[in-house]
Amino acid sequence: MNTSIDIPAELAELKIIAPAGFAVALHVHFTTPAYLFQTYPTKWIEEYGRDGLVMQDPVVAWSFANTGTIAWKALAPSDRAGVLARAAAHGLNHGIGVSLIERDSRSVAFFARTDRAFSPDEVARIEAGVATLHDATDPDQPLGPEAREGLRRLSVAFTHP
Repeated sequence: MNTSIDIPAELAELKIIAPAGFAVALHVHFTTPAYLFQTYPTKWIEEYGRDGLVMQDPVVAWSFANTGTIAWKALAPSDRAGVLARAAAHGLNHGIGVSLIERDSRSVAFFARTDRAFSPDEVARIEAGVATLHDATDPDQPLGPEAREGLRRLSVAFTHP
């Protein structure tokens, strides 16, 4: 773990850029991330989990098959289960997906706004922020119990404000 990176500040900046919420899954192994930070509305998180939407989400599918960024609207034609429409019902009207692989480890992240699409500058900043978080939580770096507990508390704080 890179302790010189202020993870809470990085997450707070991403929240400003994506005021409707985000989900950042770092170092995903099979389907389980080492760290997960979510700021989506609680009702959406509950519906998404209850109805198993991760298995039908076109943005998730794209993110595990590709790297880079994509606007949610580009995947709307492949959204047979209506996941994006259901997200919009919770105010998640405009979004992007981000996927990266570095050192054989994949991180994926999803960001939303209610009011407008993300600007190119915002997309670039989000992509850089995900890369920073990916590097800061590198599983190949030793992580002491105190740092691990701090990240766990931070994950809980972001997911359950």
